[in-house]
Amino acid sequence: MRTASVFIGAALAEIVGCFAFWAWLRLGKSAWILVPGVASLLVFAWLLTLVESEAAGRAYATYGGIYIAMSVLWLWLAEGFRPDRWDIVGAAICLIGAAVIIAGPR
Repeated sequence: MRTASVFIGAALAEIVGCFAFWAWLRLGKSAWILVPGVASLLVFAWLLTLVESEAAGRAYATYGGIYIAMSVLWLWLAEGFRPDRWDIVGAAICLIGAAVIIAGPR
C-alpha cells in the first residue's frame, strides 16, 4: 500500500510540475508558475527514491504505468476532457504491465 501511495504521489507531482511548463509555454501563463512547478518536480524525484525496490529501473518502469493512468485522470479532472474508451483501455494495459513488473516473482 505504501508503494502504491508513493507512485501515485510521484505521478501527481510530476504531472503538476510538467503542467506548469505547459501552462507557461502553451497557455500563456506567467513564468512565475514555474517556481511551484520546479518544486513539484523535485518532490517527484524524491518520492521515487522511497519505492521498495532493489533496482531503480524496475521502480521507474512500474512508475511509468502509474504515470500513464494518472495522466488520463488528470486529463479528465484538471483539463475537463473526458477520457474515451481507448484512453481507459490503454491505461488499464499499462497498470497491468506495472503490476507484473513490480510484483512478479523473482
